[in-house]
Amino acid sequence: MTSLKRSLASDPYASNISSKVYVRSTKSGKVQKIVREVYLRQDIPCSSKLCSACLKTAPRDASGILPPFVLSDTPAGTKEFPQGHYLVPDTNALLNAMDLFEHNSAFYDVIILQTVLEELRNRSLPLYNRLIGLTKSEDKRFYVFFNDFRLETYVTREVGESINDRNDRAVRKAVHWYSEHLTQSVKATGQRKINPAIVMLSDDKDNLSKAKADGISASSLEKYVAGLENSDQLLDMISVAKENRETKDANAKAAENLYQEYFSVSKMMTGVKNGTLHQGIFNVSPYNYLEGSVHVPAFDKSLLVLGRENINRSVQGDVVVIEILPKDQWKEPSTKIIEEDTLNKNENPDAEDGEQVVTERERRALQEEVKKVHSKGTEGRAQPTARVVGVVKRNWRQYVGHIDESSVSQAAKQSRKQQMVFLIPMDKRIPKIRVRTRQAGEIIGKRVLVTIDSWDRDSRYPVGHFVRSLGDLETKGAETEALLLEYDVQYRPFPKAVLDCLPKEGHNWIVPPSMEDPGWVNRRDLRGLQICSIDPIGCQDIDDALHARPLPNGNFEVGVHIADVSHFVKPNNAMDAEASIRGTTVYLVDKRIDMLPMLLGTDLCSLKPYVERYAFSAIWEITPDAEIVNSEFTKSVIKSREAFSYQDAQKRVDDASQQDELTTAMRTLLMLSKKFKQKRMDAGALSLSSPEVRVETESETSDPIDVKTKEHLDTMSLVEEFMLLANCSVAAKIYDAFPQTAMLRRHGAPPKTNFEELANQLKVKRNLELKTDSSKALADSLDACVDPQEPFFNTLVRIMATRCMMSAEYFCSGTQAYPEFRHYGLASEIYTHFTSPIRRYADLVAHRQLAAAIDYEQLDASVRSKGKLEAVCKNINVRHRNAQQAGRASIEYYVGQALKGRIVEEEGFVMKVFSNGFVVFVPRFGIESLIRLRDLADIEPESTFDAENYILKTSGSREVEVELFEKVVVRISDVVEEGTGKRKVKLELVKTGSK
Repeated sequence: MTSLKRSLASDPYASNISSKVYVRSTKSGKVQKIVREVYLRQDIPCSSKLCSACLKTAPRDASGILPPFVLSDTPAGTKEFPQGHYLVPDTNALLNAMDLFEHNSAFYDVIILQTVLEELRNRSLPLYNRLIGLTKSEDKRFYVFFNDFRLETYVTREVGESINDRNDRAVRKAVHWYSEHLTQSVKATGQRKINPAIVMLSDDKDNLSKAKADGISASSLEKYVAGLENSDQLLDMISVAKENRETKDANAKAAENLYQEYFSVSKMMTGVKNGTLHQGIFNVSPYNYLEGSVHVPAFDKSLLVLGRENINRSVQGDVVVIEILPKDQWKEPSTKIIEEDTLNKNENPDAEDGEQVVTERERRALQEEVKKVHSKGTEGRAQPTARVVGVVKRNWRQYVGHIDESSVSQAAKQSRKQQMVFLIPMDKRIPKIRVRTRQAGEIIGKRVLVTIDSWDRDSRYPVGHFVRSLGDLETKGAETEALLLEYDVQYRPFPKAVLDCLPKEGHNWIVPPSMEDPGWVNRRDLRGLQICSIDPIGCQDIDDALHARPLPNGNFEVGVHIADVSHFVKPNNAMDAEASIRGTTVYLVDKRIDMLPMLLGTDLCSLKPYVERYAFSAIWEITPDAEIVNSEFTKSVIKSREAFSYQDAQKRVDDASQQDELTTAMRTLLMLSKKFKQKRMDAGALSLSSPEVRVETESETSDPIDVKTKEHLDTMSLVEEFMLLANCSVAAKIYDAFPQTAMLRRHGAPPKTNFEELANQLKVKRNLELKTDSSKALADSLDACVDPQEPFFNTLVRIMATRCMMSAEYFCSGTQAYPEFRHYGLASEIYTHFTSPIRRYADLVAHRQLAAAIDYEQLDASVRSKGKLEAVCKNINVRHRNAQQAGRASIEYYVGQALKGRIVEEEGFVMKVFSNGFVVFVPRFGIESLIRLRDLADIEPESTFDAENYILKTSGSREVEVELFEKVVVRISDVVEEGTGKRKVKLELVKTGSK
């Protein structure tokens, strides 16, 4: 039952109330009546600068200021709407063409209805976030109109009406109101003869026909875009999914389905609940595109998904539901490299009818694998196999790649004829994408961005649409933007709303000279301490600084001082919202994508030397044996004495002639740090390894000059140990204060099965035992993995062990039991991130919680809500992982550029052996690459593969013997990878240890 209660107040703009009554039964059988009331208003503005009526009635803010109106008083016109127009998209228009709305050549003055915004949030959170970004852009002029709270546009759901039909009707009603409202307002002022058209955009035929019947201006996306000046380019950006479905529905001779139909949602959920089906994230092997895996809780080992039929249209990262196959179909993971670009060259992107889901080449490759495995007695090492029966959540995103020139017809190269082409993604785990475009001739040789729209059962490949060109392949700008897009790094300039949150004084801001100033309240004055920072060369965003001084009782006072970012970034303002979305600063070889505006990151928050700065300090009393006597936390004001690089600090500590207070303090810190590290190691902390190189670039152009392996200095460990101490101490403090909502970081113990392969390799090749019962056992056995003849062997094993680990993750304390808090790698019971708030949002949250824990300030509601914190954790976990991958991809690109045109020979180590190739790691450049048998000679040599002993022997055109962990010499050059279009290093085998 729904009723409107008219206000009896004389004020024509007084609130009205819509009451909705719901009836439900409780578990006990009682009937409850729930009344929900919506307060309807008549003062929500249309936000058009042409409207004088709303200027008078729109509500002011607390300061009495009228928020600026968004929609232009001179909106753009088209052939169909020469008088100018405002756009009102419905939900499916945004779902089908968000790329269009983001385009800077069209789609301005857009009214986003509350109904549409909420429906989009329910349908696609990523698209919702992109739309929110558009509403914050002053240039695009997107206005959110709360139609469900305005009396004249409020729509109640009728009996028997679907939610979708109710929402479509709400859109039409709002469009109709806008048209009448502006007509009256413009007529009253006499400023214009004709008011702008209010145009509804929709791809829903039923909605369009009803709009036409109501006399509303409405258009499909394709029809509207066709009337714009740059229509050829923009039409490519419309999703082709709907068009494909309509074409197939209309075609009586529909192609035979290639893939199994997905189970219904209810069948999948029932199966998962009763254990006959399983749910997990689909991952594709980086070496075999026909092999995927899904980890599910019910099995120790990941479940293998083999072949296109069983993969059943899953894409890397999709959340899928799988069904276990019979035991006689279980097998070992692949020992063969199978690459799509070599098996499926020169396919026709238009060929769909009658095509096979698996090519003859793919079938032969898989049969060879199965035959090989079953010919050996390896049943004990076989893994369960499964097939995908449904996709719970698609992980589709925008993909970067290049157009396969062989898929472009000669006619299309010369004209703007529309045709279907293949996009080959940069990420080899993503299948080729069929894209319809009118610009094929223009985008050959370019990095391009596309979006997947659909993947129907009768299509061998997914179908998508063109978004935009990033520039020529291999140009620095295009390749850098490509990797930022590929790893979803938020790199747009900070919007004005964010910059408006910065201190008005700009770079002239200083710590208030008077200690009576509110900024000094409850802050400790630590400006007299000998504080310094120690960072990588060229560091500008200095998060942390340290001090140490002897105490009369023989102990030491040690302080870690962290930039007080939370003083400048207040909860829930525009800057905080932007920082929470970005999650972290991303470091590339030639640039830094900041989490916070540079004014804060490199100046006002940065603990630069010789200037006073706000800080958050953790201070301990520590015995000479590195025992903590007590600890305290305080907001403070500091003045760093010096900003050292690791190298400069090391030289100063090592120089016996330097006996000043600051150097002595660093020596104290170094002495204590070594004792702290030893204690961690004794407790089972792991010393893992990853390839670490730095690319030296030319200062003006950022062109790479050389690649060098990073050296490890004691001063690096010094800083690391005290940052770990601060993080552990703060974690304990905020958990004690907020046991349900502390922002913490955990590192789960890896399942023993993760180490099975590495343990077997070490046993077979070196007769070494890898124990994984605990982090202590693993740490001790890694220490024992040494080869007296080869010092790098231990590092190689640690690199391989690191890849067997689980990922560390941020979490909200109330979502895990205390034993699960443990950080496996650090052997710490509780841990958080507190020491880098300039570049990590998690640390900023920890600062706010710590400030409340020491009664410095009240805890904001956003940091008290477990639900909100869980959402923050989920986002920053993804952002942190993406930032790491983007950083590695940037190094990989620049290493390739540094080697461009050069040929060098270097030592490498065999990390992995397949039946048709092997992977070599080159420590000098921190790179690893495949060497296939077909790369060894003009005619691929015959081979035998001993899978039990990890030995590959070739005969015929070239005889070599390659085995795991072996030192080899390789020739390194650069090459543009045919499949991905990326310039990569190419390794050629020069000689092995045996030959």
